[in-house]
Amino acid sequence: MIIIERLNLKGEGIAHGITAARTLPGEEIDGEIVDGRIAQPRIVTPSAQRVSAPCRHYKACGGCAVMHASDAFVADWKQDVVQHALSAQGLNAAFRPLLTSPPKSRRRATLAGRRLKSGALVGFHARASDTVTAISDCQLLDPALLAVIPALEELVIIGGSRKGEMKLTITAFSQAVEVSVTGGKPLDNALRVSLPQIAGRHGFARLAWDGDVLLQTEPPTLTMGRAQVSPPAGAFLQATPQGEAALLAAVKEAVGEARYVADLFAGCGTFSLPLAETAEVHAVESLAAMLESLDRGWRTAKGLKRVTTETRDLFRRPLLPDELAKYDAVVMDPPRAGAEAQVHELARASVPIIAAVSCNPVTFARDARILVQSGYQLDWVQVVDQFRWSAHVELVARFSRINS
Repeated sequence: MIIIERLNLKGEGIAHGITAARTLPGEEIDGEIVDGRIAQPRIVTPSAQRVSAPCRHYKACGGCAVMHASDAFVADWKQDVVQHALSAQGLNAAFRPLLTSPPKSRRRATLAGRRLKSGALVGFHARASDTVTAISDCQLLDPALLAVIPALEELVIIGGSRKGEMKLTITAFSQAVEVSVTGGKPLDNALRVSLPQIAGRHGFARLAWDGDVLLQTEPPTLTMGRAQVSPPAGAFLQATPQGEAALLAAVKEAVGEARYVADLFAGCGTFSLPLAETAEVHAVESLAAMLESLDRGWRTAKGLKRVTTETRDLFRRPLLPDELAKYDAVVMDPPRAGAEAQVHELARASVPIIAAVSCNPVTFARDARILVQSGYQLDWVQVVDQFRWSAHVELVARFSRINS
């Protein structure tokens, strides 16, 4: 028998170097060990925190990792993940209560599609497998996304290869659902006719195929503060409206009454446009198309202060201290790799407030140590569980400079 000691960063149980999926600390388990892993553990003594998964697909589907654990356990565990990452860098912080997005709130997801001998299958991958699992009763996705799965299967049948797998990124906008496809057949004249017909019949807001927009009934938009923004096809967006609202509220609190704000890794304006209600904002992003969407949203909105944009790779060309000197606050929301190059320049600058948004506690803690060692104080951390039942963690933290 094996007793699970803790969970790893993937949400898997760990005991004496052995990994066991979908187990919880304190549980006594048994099962066949292959290459240091128990793929199908038998729970001999369950944890008091174990619950019945609310989704009938959970046993096979790999879309969720910790649906077998109580909400209270998951909240504590995700908070602990961030605390342990900070502790490893010699840091600590005050934590606000974790905020969790509700079930059926994911407005954006990437599904896998496979063409079969008869028909097609669209869904998430099965656990630790390339097999695709059907998700008709998924408890994660917005019902508007589930409703288009039959249409996605039609796209796979016509545009997919039996030898490969397609990726279908679906986003629920206020108008309808956008579908952005990669990994399908190269477009030919027949596909350029048939694919838009499917999209039109099912009422897609937009269909893009390897970046080529084949159909757009009207520009799909999202509300960002007072602005209406139409992002590029397949663009990165926050996964749930509730998660975005939680992150934005924390950023606004961190920035406070700042009058001049730099928004780094700005995307299409998630933070820039709402902040422009009270501050002038300079938005910096490496993808020009995202900034074009942000700029259009700003120009058509009413009552916003000045927003300027700059296309710039902040990994290779971070803003330097003399460029940062005019800002009262900096917001940064880098990808999982963090913002080490930019943080080193912030450490040399004198920006009073930094609002750091992160989707990776490990790289966040690394960057936080650089800031603290340079004279910043880590005031507080707000953890946001936007990807419910997954091992994914997001957070906002406030840093204030206490000495130069």
